[in-house]
Amino acid sequence: MMRRRHQLTRRRFLSATATTAGGVLIPGARGWGAKPMPAPPECPSTDHFWYRPQPAGPFVHSQRDNKAFGFSDGKVFLSEDNAHTWPHSIAFPDAHHIVFSCILGSGNILFSALAKLYLSTDNLKTYKQVTVRDIDGAAYIPHKPKNAARPGWYFHNLTGVDTWNVKGTEMLVWGNYCNVIGGASPVNIYYSTDSGRTVKIAYSFGQNPGNRDNGSAGGGKTGKPLGAADNPVICRHVHCVAYNPTEDAFYACTGDFDRAQGHECHWLRGVYDAKKDAWRWKVIVSDKMNSRYKSGGINFVDGQLYWISDSNGPKPYDRGVFRCAPGNIANRARHTRLFNPGVESGAMIIQDGVILASHCAPASPMNTGIIVSPDLGKTWSQYDLKKFGKRSPCRFHRKNAEGWFRVDLRSNWVTPAEMMFIKPKKA
Repeated sequence: MMRRRHQLTRRRFLSATATTAGGVLIPGARGWGAKPMPAPPECPSTDHFWYRPQPAGPFVHSQRDNKAFGFSDGKVFLSEDNAHTWPHSIAFPDAHHIVFSCILGSGNILFSALAKLYLSTDNLKTYKQVTVRDIDGAAYIPHKPKNAARPGWYFHNLTGVDTWNVKGTEMLVWGNYCNVIGGASPVNIYYSTDSGRTVKIAYSFGQNPGNRDNGSAGGGKTGKPLGAADNPVICRHVHCVAYNPTEDAFYACTGDFDRAQGHECHWLRGVYDAKKDAWRWKVIVSDKMNSRYKSGGINFVDGQLYWISDSNGPKPYDRGVFRCAPGNIANRARHTRLFNPGVESGAMIIQDGVILASHCAPASPMNTGIIVSPDLGKTWSQYDLKKFGKRSPCRFHRKNAEGWFRVDLRSNWVTPAEMMFIKPKKA
């Protein structure tokens, strides 16, 4: 049933035309005065950005500079002109199961389907399966699922920014958002320093008693325990991982629940030793699910830490877009709340002074809620892009060579559905 819904929503979207009515501005936020850029032809717009839906052709799953990676039934594709044409392709029977992909700086493409990871190093002439390495260097083999149709989202993530230049080397680091649909999965942070040829585990969370593999979509209290048996730190999934070049450190945040065994909302700080190929991680905050630490969208700009909260659970909610010095993340008194959208919001990107974030659709009065600040948090607006329907935007990718952010549109909160492009009106 999940597979059928996944295919149908994407197929309907791929056959749709690229004409969408303008969004609705939510009053109460200030405008801005940047010089407008020339309008892309036939694109709907708001006061702050143009936007357009998935173009006809392959589903655009990720992008980098002028390249895009996409798929259709039974095939994967590579574009070299911002998803206008797709000259490279290869058969891939599990294409409709792809939930993670990344285009590396070398041109390599790493992507996952179900509980398997694949790499192409030759513009999709070929691809091969990648065996992840555990912290001790041994092969990390996914568990045998109770329900073969739900092997677990081992590699799926909610962020579109997964690579950073770390002292001259590109590092790919991401955590899996899992235990919601697709079956139970252990929770890990993965990394690669060689363009995806070798993928290793940077951190493994403990065995969560609420997400054992009982064959259900998100796991439950019975079945096979998953995760590191010797780690008392448990969570449901990873929300975000990001790199701060000022500190040469990575930050990760997780969710979601308050369990008898402890909180699942953690912030971790990790430092990578390239010479030893080893990580040092420390939990720096653990808190309740209605706090600002149940969050996502970690970004670092000029040494400052930005994030957005999707706190829920018992009221009152501690929500908003926040900023602080990284060393003050555990000290609420040193945080600045830049904006409160009033609803759960777990995805955000910052590039060239523009902040883009989104509403979690099940908790929002909007259909497809977009939050925008064109001036790094000085002024804010919110828009409802109604014609997309009830959707949760996530996986914000950095702008491509034509200046468009790429964004996933998920039904409910995480069920894959469609995608869109957004281009800021900022010169």
